[in-house]
Amino acid sequence: MHQCIHLVLNFKLSITFALVWFVLIFNNMALMNIGDKPLDPRLKYQQLVDFILSLIKDQSLEIGDRLPSVQHLQKELTMSKETVLKGLNYLIEKGIIESVYRKGYYLKKTSLDHKFRVFLLLDKMNLMRERLYRSLFEDLKDIADIDIYFHHHNPKVFEKLIRENIGSYTHYVIATFLREDVSSIINEIPPQKRIIIDYRQNGLEGDYSCIYQDYEYDIYNSLKDLKKSLSPYKKLVLIARSEATHARQVVDGFINFCTEQQKPFHIQSEIDEKTFTKGTLYITFSRYDTDDVALIKLTRKKNFTLGKEIGLISYNDTDVKEILEGGITVISTDFEEMGKLVAKAIKENKIIVKRNSTYVVKRNSL
Repeated sequence: MHQCIHLVLNFKLSITFALVWFVLIFNNMALMNIGDKPLDPRLKYQQLVDFILSLIKDQSLEIGDRLPSVQHLQKELTMSKETVLKGLNYLIEKGIIESVYRKGYYLKKTSLDHKFRVFLLLDKMNLMRERLYRSLFEDLKDIADIDIYFHHHNPKVFEKLIRENIGSYTHYVIATFLREDVSSIINEIPPQKRIIIDYRQNGLEGDYSCIYQDYEYDIYNSLKDLKKSLSPYKKLVLIARSEATHARQVVDGFINFCTEQQKPFHIQSEIDEKTFTKGTLYITFSRYDTDDVALIKLTRKKNFTLGKEIGLISYNDTDVKEILEGGITVISTDFEEMGKLVAKAIKENKIIVKRNSTYVVKRNSL
């Protein structure tokens, strides 16, 4: 009984192969006769793609089914192994099939709904990352599937997510912010598929897109824009936590400004009550705005007024900062613009290397 079923299935698949391949050959012959121009050999893998899609269309293949082996496809379609693998890799990128180690290729979904598949790897999710994602999603929602992952500043998680998904997407959008050097892992992704965002990672090879914050440039120019508002303060204090990947760049820009303007300054890792004195302006960029909270509490404890005896400039704008203590002055990059530039690089298939725009919003804390 089992042998009979096996023979029937083989017969059905063989008939389907024959019919579809006949149509493909007929179409190719017709194309070759137009102006006596041969078919572009670079498109030959598309014949395999069309063949697999036709098997899906007539329900010879259903989700979860294993595809014919590479050797079988070579023989039936008279293609080289390289061409067959190119076609299969294209279908993997589009999310139609998946490769299972030592087992073969399996059908994952049944339609090519979208042109692109985007692997979005972020350090964490917060309001700024959500703005970036929403902007990217709105620009690509009709032409791309976006899968979002988080590495939470863990290099092992970062490596695992990258290596498990290489070859499964058309584009890889990555924010690093890791103290460890992960350039060798990122370099395993083909440069043309790679889009680095927010932090400009060193050690990457090839021509790839990068939409980044220039932290040194941004703080220097933001403080220059606020120069008049800084004059009442005797000293500028930068709260720079050592775990912040971009701390060194912010520190360099801060020192350049203070040195140029001959402004007394100090750099410390946290708010210190012992050195908390009138006439001090603080600049903070902690990951979860904990320094802002500590500074506001200390200001109240000392019966000082934020924006008078004590000044505060915080990184990255939020709705809370707009209303907290009558408004916190911020230096913030435009994450919506960053998302749109990433979408442009994907849609137009072009390399974009650009410093993302940064703006200053002056409020009552200064």
